[in-house]
Amino acid sequence: MKNRTSYLYGLIFMVGIVLTLLWMYKLMNQTVPYVDQWTRDLVSRLDNTEVYTMFRWITELGSSTFTIPFVIVMAIVFWWLYRNMLPALIFSLGTLFTHYFNVAIKQLVERERPSILIAANAEGHSFPSGHAMISMVCYGLVAFFLSKRLKGAKKKQLVQVFFAGLIVLIGMSRYIINVHYLTDVLAGFFIGYLCLFGLIRLYQWLADKQASPSRG
Repeated sequence: MKNRTSYLYGLIFMVGIVLTLLWMYKLMNQTVPYVDQWTRDLVSRLDNTEVYTMFRWITELGSSTFTIPFVIVMAIVFWWLYRNMLPALIFSLGTLFTHYFNVAIKQLVERERPSILIAANAEGHSFPSGHAMISMVCYGLVAFFLSKRLKGAKKKQLVQVFFAGLIVLIGMSRYIINVHYLTDVLAGFFIGYLCLFGLIRLYQWLADKQASPSRG
């Protein structure tokens, strides 16, 4: 069962990366992906509704005014929980790396936003969504490091489900408040997951290296 689940996740991830590369190719050739053509009407219907207002608040959980102090505080928390600087460094520097990686891709693709909203950190280029991409790494690492310190499968699962839901809500908020196209958000999720997977693997490798002298 576990192998099947891993295979399914791997398949979804590979499809996501292929779609992201296809969307990048289309956008760099001035072609609007079909997904964005099909999903623009929903955004206009949600404007000035209670749903829009709710997601306008949710989007702040992925904005720099919240994430910068949050990363600093959680880095200290992880250092205290693990009595080791490695989790704090992977978390803080990994989130920072993801930000600059996002900026680099945006500079490469140069897609214009559907609308500018300075109050919601929505300036500059659009693809991929920084909120979706950085939230995937930031909150994904929080879920990973917290669940490693918890005892009991139910507690671990609760933490993972909570942060997975938060990541989805933050990313989708950018589409709903009309500062990103849907493909921007989906690509942000896929690329962010790639970064998250790599950072977790890097942490596990470095943690094993740290532990190996003591084993000897």
